[in-house]
Amino acid sequence: MTAQGRPGGASPRLARPPHAMYSPAAQSRQRIRHVGLIWLLFAAWPFIAGNDYVLSLGIFFFINLLLIGGLNLVMGYGGQISLCQAGFFGLGAYVSGALAVKYGVAPLLGVLAALVGTALAAFVIGLPALRLRGNYLAMATLGFNAILSVLFNELVPLTGGPNGLAGIPPIGVAGIALDTAGRFFWLAWLAGGVLMVLLALLLASRAGRALRAVSGSEVAAASMGVDPFRSKLAAFMFSAACAGVAGALYAHFNQYASPETFSFSASVLLVVMVALGGWGHYWGPLLGAAVFTAVPELLRAFQDAELLVFGAGMLVVLLFLPGGFAEIGQRLRARIAGRKSGAAV
Repeated sequence: MTAQGRPGGASPRLARPPHAMYSPAAQSRQRIRHVGLIWLLFAAWPFIAGNDYVLSLGIFFFINLLLIGGLNLVMGYGGQISLCQAGFFGLGAYVSGALAVKYGVAPLLGVLAALVGTALAAFVIGLPALRLRGNYLAMATLGFNAILSVLFNELVPLTGGPNGLAGIPPIGVAGIALDTAGRFFWLAWLAGGVLMVLLALLLASRAGRALRAVSGSEVAAASMGVDPFRSKLAAFMFSAACAGVAGALYAHFNQYASPETFSFSASVLLVVMVALGGWGHYWGPLLGAAVFTAVPELLRAFQDAELLVFGAGMLVVLLFLPGGFAEIGQRLRARIAGRKSGAAV
């Protein structure tokens, strides 16, 4: 018997669910193991997809995962508002596509240029914008998205203007052109897996803990030696780089880029997907990307219903699931842990 009068330890009221007792490093390792198992299951998609169209949905899922995963870091973990993710998406697509079409740069180098270029653009924009907060930050990022939309339409020699940029070559790896959905899938699959592993490592690192502290209270974070502005800027650049890579992959897979794809409405939909998946939940982007990929296909017969359904979904989540779909799994884990701790008494 213990001092609490119960065998085996403290009162079950003080017991925490197992995942709450993990150190950040242990939680990171567990997440990476889970990612490995899930990605092995995803590897079966090319073998069960009946045709290239269904297979391409898997590719778009991983591209959307890059977009939403990066945005979730800024909004879910960093507590900042960003309405320019679609703009960075388009910037990555046009940087890589234009380098390949206009200057003959190898597509893989174009993807790298898109990553670096969008991160630098985020640095330049973030220096003044991230000193703002709330609605002012939202308007600043919205303005940047609007500027990029105008440039995509007006820089005709580079972007093709409203008609879009055509003739973008496929990515080649080791002399093999990834010019089919079956070949390109593995590159997108790898990119999505790398992102999830990077996020697991980042969130367990000092930088990740600093970002969450800044989200909670910038004053408290600063008192602990954290530079709030530097943390927000780093997260903003990481998110933009993810969008840039997603844009480059999108352009080289479609072999075409159009300004309509990167409009303000796309940025709004990405924010909705972050909310639906789960603000600040590690697995939230996975769920948000699944919804973002599947719902437009299901609503293809209802051309203008996409925004209506996403908006209705946002209202439902805000009312009943403030933490998004990822909160359902969290609640289930808490119940299971509670039952186990109760049974152990």
